[in-house]
Amino acid sequence: MPEYLYLIIGLAVLLVASLAGLVTSMRRGRDRRPAPGAPPTAPTEPRVGDDAETPRDTPTRTVEDAELPPGDTLTETAPAPTLERPESTAGRLVRLRQRLARSQSPLGRGLLALLSRDVIDEETWEEIEDTLITADVGVTPTQELVARLRTRVRVEGSASASMRDILHDELVTLVDPSLDRSLDVDRRDGRPAVVLVVGVNGTGKTTTVGKLARVLVAQDKQVVLGAADTFRAAAAEQLTTWGERVGVPAVRGPEGSDPASVAFEAVKTGVEQEADVVLVDTAGRLQNKAGLMDELGKVKRVVEKLTPVTEVLLVLDATTGQNGLQQARVFSQVVNVSGIVLTKLDGSAKGGIVVAVQRELGVPVKLVGIGEGADDLAPFDPDAFVDALLGETV
Repeated sequence: MPEYLYLIIGLAVLLVASLAGLVTSMRRGRDRRPAPGAPPTAPTEPRVGDDAETPRDTPTRTVEDAELPPGDTLTETAPAPTLERPESTAGRLVRLRQRLARSQSPLGRGLLALLSRDVIDEETWEEIEDTLITADVGVTPTQELVARLRTRVRVEGSASASMRDILHDELVTLVDPSLDRSLDVDRRDGRPAVVLVVGVNGTGKTTTVGKLARVLVAQDKQVVLGAADTFRAAAAEQLTTWGERVGVPAVRGPEGSDPASVAFEAVKTGVEQEADVVLVDTAGRLQNKAGLMDELGKVKRVVEKLTPVTEVLLVLDATTGQNGLQQARVFSQVVNVSGIVLTKLDGSAKGGIVVAVQRELGVPVKLVGIGEGADDLAPFDPDAFVDALLGETV
């Protein structure tokens, strides 16, 4: 048989086989179709491992090469807070003169008006005494001042120009510029200075501590705050906020915890961080409550187990007059007050409390509050104070 016949027969067999397979597939497809009106068949649930049977078309990504969406907060670092730069001492003294001149000048103007009369008789001198006593100068200092004024008026005359100079000189002498009004806030023997701030409720202790921290930061001091007023949660929060504004840490404890313990931890932190100063805010005390005053003494004793307390500042409200003097007496007996901070001095038309409290305690007024602003705490300067009383603002 010729070879081309074998080739034809082979091709025919292959063609028949292919047609047979196609017909079989079509029949199976018809058999799988649902009958008309029958509900559709639910898809079969995947079995465990089905996904692994078919290789993935892309390689699995690792954590390292996965990208986060743009702007995702997890990739952004919060900006550091902008710290405030407190005002310098020079700027504070300028505003001290201006503020006091506006609020205290009625005293100075009143005295100048009386001393500028054509005739200064006994009745005038009595009015001068009344003016000074009303301004909280105190009876003894008033009598001393009037005696010196009488002598100088007799010797130098009573011309208006000279009377202002005479009154200025005698008021400065009364305020006593010889007192050391500096703050002991320098490190010694490798340990920080410790300033204990005390006073009754409502005098502005916590605010004073915060403002004093700003004064020291402006002098490039490293400061640590101690929130030992544990009876008021708001006091610790307030002090922490003051510190955050100028980058100063505040050590605090749970509400109601032992104030002496918090003060001790604050000083310990100051030692560890090699701070220059630790400012300790204490709870407000009523001077007639023996238990509270004893606790204040305990705070001082506990702190001094680490390092000596270099300053005890008593915060007084300048508007309280004789009541402030009574407070000063009791606090001085408990903790040996080394300096006075007079708050609200700008809001009082008296100002004589400066003289009275110094005479009562034998310690100087070192700082004065001159307003509500963050930098409205200034070193007390006798010349600036008297200039302000007489309405001289430079």
